[in-house]
Amino acid sequence: MSETRAVVIGAGAFGGWTALFLLRYGMKVTLLDAWGPGNSRASSGGETRVIRGTYGPNQPYTAMTARALELWSEHEQRCKQQFVHRIGVLWMAAEGDDQFERGSLPLLQQAGIPHEELSLNELEQRWPQIRWDGVGWGIYEPRSGFLLARASCQAVVDAFVAEGGEYRQAGVLPSHLEDGTFDGLPLSDGSKLRADRYVFACGPWLGKLFPQTIGDCVRPTKQDVFFFGTPAGNDRFTESKLPVWGDHRGQFFYGIPGNQGRGFKIADDTRGPLFDPTTGERIVSPDRYVAARHYLAHRFPGLRDAPLLETRVCQYENTPDNHFIIDRHPRADHVWLVGGGSGHGFKHGPVVGEMVAAFVLEQKEPDALFRLARFAKR
Repeated sequence: MSETRAVVIGAGAFGGWTALFLLRYGMKVTLLDAWGPGNSRASSGGETRVIRGTYGPNQPYTAMTARALELWSEHEQRCKQQFVHRIGVLWMAAEGDDQFERGSLPLLQQAGIPHEELSLNELEQRWPQIRWDGVGWGIYEPRSGFLLARASCQAVVDAFVAEGGEYRQAGVLPSHLEDGTFDGLPLSDGSKLRADRYVFACGPWLGKLFPQTIGDCVRPTKQDVFFFGTPAGNDRFTESKLPVWGDHRGQFFYGIPGNQGRGFKIADDTRGPLFDPTTGERIVSPDRYVAARHYLAHRFPGLRDAPLLETRVCQYENTPDNHFIIDRHPRADHVWLVGGGSGHGFKHGPVVGEMVAAFVLEQKEPDALFRLARFAKR
């Protein structure tokens, strides 16, 4: 197996971890990325991501989060760096519409993810800086929190190289990829890479590289993120006094307080307009800014007049059902397609990498939930 050669395309959350696990399982691995790990065009770019186990009923992601938390901890110990900030995650359940949260509780229990079910009175006492209009109760995960995104992508690649992997910054040319007959992988520098296995973990570019097999089953959308300044000398809105939070009502806002003084992060999880991750200009929408400021003033009255410190535009890479894609190419058994993070994939990077590496190595079939055949029914 030490002579089996693999190429992984994409050094983001899914690709970087897949390359690292393939290497640890004994393959000779080359990892490619057009702009580098955690770059500003990537879905894995930016500073922070939420890691939480509350996912509703009938899904695999709560159990995957539990395993991901274990793998993140192992990675931190290996690297001697902190990537997971366990400041807690608070999920606000809407009055009269809490099936999602109710359905989450048994799965959190089964996965062994620490959590508390808090009444409205308990919420008010614990976090008085929040206005609780429309909230009936909440789920609090005290050992969950946020991840450092860009930094951890780079650390995975650093570990991959330190352990003997080859990393190259180069783009892939979309030549004969769909028919699976390409004689080596053509790169933007004019060279070709040949391997026994190929894993394409290209995030929002997956549909462009595979227009027939993936196409619009991965749709990149523009997502605006805002960072507001907290009051001077006041820590009520920092990570020392607030957890990561999600307000799961009609319009789903979420936020991350703090992180190295960057400000109070807030974003609307509603899918934005279609976006080209290569050529799109990353300027936030004025309407999204107004909506974010209106929400901030309502839910966090002490930040009503908070100044806007910075903005960011990232993208989600959405599948029609918001489940990941993990499958072989239908016309090439040696080619794997991995993506469709759908705005919740980053936290699962380690467990997806572990799964994909095992599938590639052992030629096993992934769960039907992640396979391409599900889209044939559309």
